[in-house]
Amino acid sequence: MRRLPHHTRALRGLFATLLTALAVVAALVTGTAPAQADTTICEQYGSTTVQGRYVVQNNRWGTSATQCVTATDTGFRLTRADGSVPTNGAPKSYPSLFNGCHYTNCSPGTALPARISGISSAPSSISYGYVNDAVYNASYDIWLDPTPRTDGVNRTEIMIWLNKVGPIQPIGSQVGTATVAGRTWQVWSGGNGTNDVLSFVAPSAISSFGFDVMDFVRETVARGMARNDWYLTSVQAGFEPWQNGAGLAVNSFSSTVNTGGGEPGGPGGPAACTVSYATNAWPGGFTADVTVRNTGSSAVDGWRLAFTLPSGQRVTNSWNASVSPSSGAVTASGLDGNARIAPGGSQNFGFQGTYSGAFARPNGFSLNGTACTTT
Repeated sequence: MRRLPHHTRALRGLFATLLTALAVVAALVTGTAPAQADTTICEQYGSTTVQGRYVVQNNRWGTSATQCVTATDTGFRLTRADGSVPTNGAPKSYPSLFNGCHYTNCSPGTALPARISGISSAPSSISYGYVNDAVYNASYDIWLDPTPRTDGVNRTEIMIWLNKVGPIQPIGSQVGTATVAGRTWQVWSGGNGTNDVLSFVAPSAISSFGFDVMDFVRETVARGMARNDWYLTSVQAGFEPWQNGAGLAVNSFSSTVNTGGGEPGGPGGPAACTVSYATNAWPGGFTADVTVRNTGSSAVDGWRLAFTLPSGQRVTNSWNASVSPSSGAVTASGLDGNARIAPGGSQNFGFQGTYSGAFARPNGFSLNGTACTTT
């Protein structure tokens, strides 16, 4: 390799430093944190981490055709998805991200595996990006086992199908319907030769969803496919493609497991919180002023406030926090200068947005996975 002259290397280094400084200044002006570079993974079982706490995995297990995922700041995109498999069989892969452990690969700071009886709640949220020129489902994969194992196949798999495109169906057969997490689902039950599978299928596509994973776990226990002394080992979300799939995306994802009578099972979680949400709206636009207060007895480091914007609302800019994605299930994250909320303390941020239809307030605020009261 030809080496550059010293003065040329020095100038390039100075130029790179200047660009970095400009990016930081721009972040301060716009109220968003500098974005991390996207990471593309094409290895069959390659993985990386996002948000400092979730694993993104390519997980191509049913085909030899090339598949690539690109990890973003908050989720991932399926950037290449060659090949196809018959729609009356298993999918070709499960590109996804997860909280917990999958074949000895454990996400940073996870509270999983955790005994089901010791989990008070496990809030999760997701925002999907769909395509129409493929055959796939968009699904959660929730794993339960009698032991706190971090490797191999677990005994029971819970699937939540939020969307399906094409002539595909879950494992087994439909055994009825159930109302779980405030929605009605088709319920399918069966096995794939290595584990039992209980699937909940949405009658129509859901692009963003916030819920308590334990609602589905308790339904599974009630149906005799798990027990309270078993363990929740991972909460995964992504896609099962049969044909094509390039362009599918998880725009954002969150998952926390609260154990010990409500004490959060993730890093930086509070014991309790309140949110004040004030708005100023005009035809087609609005601003929101948000104050989140830590009413617990310990500090919250790296605070993240998750909530779901009503349909038709979109964030255009923010200040004192990074807010992403721009619609659906969003998460506001503290910046370097305000990432900590002391006990009894608060942080304030705001954003501007657009809307269509009737203006409404969001709901379901949670701070680092713990539900907050609103004022």
